[in-house]
Amino acid sequence: MHCPFCGAVDTKVIDSRLVSEGNHVRRRRECITCEERFTTYESAELVMPRIIKQNGIREPFNEDKLLAGLNKALEKRPVSIESVEEAVNRIKANLRSTGEREIPSRTVGEQVTKELRELDEVAYVRFASVYRSFKDLAEFRAEIDKLSKDTP
Repeated sequence: MHCPFCGAVDTKVIDSRLVSEGNHVRRRRECITCEERFTTYESAELVMPRIIKQNGIREPFNEDKLLAGLNKALEKRPVSIESVEEAVNRIKANLRSTGEREIPSRTVGEQVTKELRELDEVAYVRFASVYRSFKDLAEFRAEIDKLSKDTP
């Protein structure tokens, strides 16, 4: 780590502590040259897989797109922001845990569908209607009937 004060290459770690529920490490460092002290934070770099779209185009995972899709389905529904953020974190964790470098967009869509089903049934049907391209009222009824059978 370069010293931010004098630019020297060598610094030493004086103290290390876990912060943010153990997701980051806070380190107090001292420059060997100028003896100034400073703090750095270290966290794991978690690489998300690339997404393979239906048309074959590959693009980087975009958390903003994921969040926008969830929020659109959940519009005017009584679901807390915290619940949505937890769902996004679960989806990201599931995608990372596959160990794949590239994942079909369908996999992401199925994860979103699963999370919405747990969060809010109306939002689930909204999302499913667009995601699965319902063509008529019969398809809506079939999905709602299926949802009714699965919930006690």
